[in-house]
Formats: sequence, structure tokens, C-alpha cells
Amino acid sequence: MAELHIRKMTQEELGLALSWAAIEGWNPGLHDAKTYFLADPNGFLLAEFDGKAIGCISAIKYSPDFAFIGFYLVKPEFRGQGYGMQLWQAAMSYLSGCNIGLDGVAAQQANYQKSGFQLAYANVRFQGEVGLVNADKPNKLKGAVVPLGTVPLSSLFTYENAFFPADRTAFVQAWVEQDDANALAYVDEGSVQGYGVIRQCQTGYKIAPLFADSLEIARSLIAALTADLPKGAAFFLDVPACHQDAVLFAKGFAMEPVFETARMYTQTQPALPLNRIYGVTSFEIG
Repeated sequence: MAELHIRKMTQEELGLALSWAAIEGWNPGLHDAKTYFLADPNGFLLAEFDGKAIGCISAIKYSPDFAFIGFYLVKPEFRGQGYGMQLWQAAMSYLSGCNIGLDGVAAQQANYQKSGFQLAYANVRFQGEVGLVNADKPNKLKGAVVPLGTVPLSSLFTYENAFFPADRTAFVQAWVEQDDANALAYVDEGSVQGYGVIRQCQTGYKIAPLFADSLEIARSLIAALTADLPKGAAFFLDVPACHQDAVLFAKGFAMEPVFETARMYTQTQPALPLNRIYGVTSFEIG
């Protein structure tokens, strides 16, 4: 009798899994396989049954203390047979001892709680349309929005460190340098005070992340990130629901909520500056 076999994915196989995610409507970026893989080359698991790939999960161990789980998918014809639970258990075993975060659909909160996860807050995906609202509102900012490539990587990493509970420099460097994307920073007197990345996805574009020290800086960044997109193009932003200014900010760009996740952790909620997070990086890897 055939048995389920769970093993590490290759980067090429991660591309296959992303194609499954696209079918599910998760709308991955065009180059997510290359960038995601750098977060933890050991952290993407593939389930095979009778030699056929049937499911996947990401279990990213950023450090001995912090990890993120997601990208949890079993092909429809293999659901309801316990294979997903075996995948989940393999991922949780790999991440044993870590404080584990995830973004799960709200309907599955009770199941995640059975594995020790507790709700921290919701993240809401907003969708907008380029040109629907004039984003070029005047501001009184003294600094400037510049291509992130003109900013020393050390300055970017120093700024980024406040927004994530573990080091992820290899991933961040690849993320801001990926193809079919634009990465911008807001700099004032040599200091990075915000940055954002917009990348092309299967449908439209995602702004992820969008970190900023003030509402005006966030507004300046989103205006610049969307400035060269085709009029009418869809763009998306994933906003912590507990950051009310960010929610109002998204609505100010005529964006509408289209999806919601539950951010949960197995241990203490990391002390992140949620009041400066206008867009999270990824529901799949944190």
C-alpha cells in the first residue's frame, strides 16, 4: 500500500507549489519561489503519495527562537484523508522549541488553537485600483523618496530589524532586488524612515512590505510605488487591523477589504511596532 512521503522541496518544486497557490487564488508574486526559498532552504516541505506531489507547507526557521508556518496546501482530490495533518505535524516537528507565527484563515482559528496557537490580531487584505484616487496629495515632508538601490544595505537592514523578530537579511536583500518589482525608501538627512516594495503578481501588484515612521511617509511611499503602474491595474496591501490609522489609510486610497487572516503565535506575541506597519511582507513566510 502506498504511503505518504514528506521531504524538503527544491527551489524548482517551490515554483510548482506556487502554481498550486495561484489556482487557489492566493495570487503569488512572479518570483516568490526564488526569494521565499532564501528565507530557509530547509523550510519548504513537499508531501508525495505514490510518487506524486500532493501537498506542501512552509516551515521557516528564522532562528532557534522564532519561526513562521504557512503556505499550507493539499491538492483538492487528496483532502480529507489525513495527509494535511501529517504535513502539519512534520512542519511543527521541524520548528519544535520556536515561537511560531502564522497567518491563517479566520475559520481555522479553533484548529490552530489545538496546536497551541493564540490569536494576536487580524490582517486585512485591501484591493485598490490605480488611478481611482489621486495619490499625489501635497505633504510637508522634508526628506525624499529614493530608489532603495541608492541606500546602503546596512541602513536598510538596520531599519528592517525593528519590524521582524529575527534576522532575515538574505531574504530581505533578495526581496528588494527581485525582478518585476520596485523598491523605494524614504530618507531624511541620511536616515531611512520608511520603505516599501511593490511586485508584480499573477493578478495585479502587491505592496509588501510598507513600513513607515509616519502616515505622511507611508502616503508618500504608496503614491510613488503606484505612480508608474498602468491605470486601472489592481494593487493589494495587507494591513494589520489593529493599526486603525493604516486601515483608514488604505480606505483613503479607495481600497476595499477582500480577505482577512488571523495572525497567531504559539508563545508571546513579538513586540513589533505595529503602529508603523502599513503593509506586512508575506502571509506565507511572515
